[in-house]
Amino acid sequence: MRIALDYDGTYTYNPGFWDDFINSCRSKKIELVCVTMRYDKVEERIDIGIPVYYTGRKAKSPYMVGLGIPIDIWIDDMPFFIERDAIL
Repeated sequence: MRIALDYDGTYTYNPGFWDDFINSCRSKKIELVCVTMRYDKVEERIDIGIPVYYTGRKAKSPYMVGLGIPIDIWIDDMPFFIERDAIL
């Protein structure tokens, strides 16, 4: 199982809670990644102890599928961006 955790507005809303969640997933051998619409190398780097994928304002699901990393469960405060690009 692979779970994607959003960063802005999700992880940042309660980092302590999500850190516990990350550790719980790790202990149960559940793959957890962070997928953000931020731009890589433009904004501050995210370091929360799991792989972070920067979509550059592109829809998250097609971006991850394009990398060959499909997601089973999405955790996101703005789920419409999982399938839709952000308006620039």
